[in-house]
Amino acid sequence: MFAIVFLDNHHGVIAYEPLFRGSISGAAIYPRAVVRRAIEHNCSAVIFAHNHPSGDTEPSRADRDATTRLKAALDLVDVRVLDHFIIGKGTPLSFAEEGYL
Repeated sequence: MFAIVFLDNHHGVIAYEPLFRGSISGAAIYPRAVVRRAIEHNCSAVIFAHNHPSGDTEPSRADRDATTRLKAALDLVDVRVLDHFIIGKGTPLSFAEEGYL
């Protein structure tokens, strides 16, 4: 599951949406759909979250690449990516805290 929290300019929550569902090994994430929803919500920032069914919260190369692509697409419409959390067993991993953003 890949979900997005859409935030206003004071980082108040506008909406939460699970946007993409995947299989046990991955999910297709489309920047075009993310940008469209961000514009529809008229948001200023977003936070991404997705789960790893394995429980391991270490981001894969695909996780990092998808985040980079989404960030670049949202930059074009002045929407900031504040964080991306991977949820598994134990404490979620924060891309911002790990320096991936």
